[in-house]
Amino acid sequence: MRVIAGALRGRALQAPRGLSVRPTSDALRETLFNICGPAVVGSVWVDCCAGSGAVGIEALSRGAKRVFFIEPARAARTALQTNLVRLGLSGARVLAQAAPGALAALVADSNWPARGCDFFFLDPPYAEPRLYEAVLERLGGEAALLAPAAWVIAEHARRDDPGAAHGRLRRFRRLQQGDSALSFYQLAEQK
Repeated sequence: MRVIAGALRGRALQAPRGLSVRPTSDALRETLFNICGPAVVGSVWVDCCAGSGAVGIEALSRGAKRVFFIEPARAARTALQTNLVRLGLSGARVLAQAAPGALAALVADSNWPARGCDFFFLDPPYAEPRLYEAVLERLGGEAALLAPAAWVIAEHARRDDPGAAHGRLRRFRRLQQGDSALSFYQLAEQK
């Protein structure tokens, strides 16, 4: 696993041992960031169920201002923190809590932007579909978490569907690549 582009291009990333963490593939990360494009520069991200932190680190490498990593598993969090230190990354905050409970901690964090985050990447273990629903429902109902034009991106198994709508969140794109898929959501306008 490596950083694909930006200031840290080509740098290796450590992944936690074992099969409980399924890092986002280099190809899928490249596709994701090609879609996000120049909006990454100066943005605030949440990498939820971060594992090694590959997605959030890629965002920082490409110019994101700040990334909040949510990772409850100790082994994954150790790999994530090792990656952040080895790469000399600032602008990162690691929350050692499970989602969706960590979302309340985000809003209470003194570094949390009042307008919310610009990108929220959600990648729980594929075997835990209830986490998708719990986090997406919370995001669709909690105004302080997302900037008005924020994107919520859920990585999931190709055969699974986290749903087209959750509260005010509406899916606007679904992309499949190999055995994985990305579902892109935005907040619907309030009436």
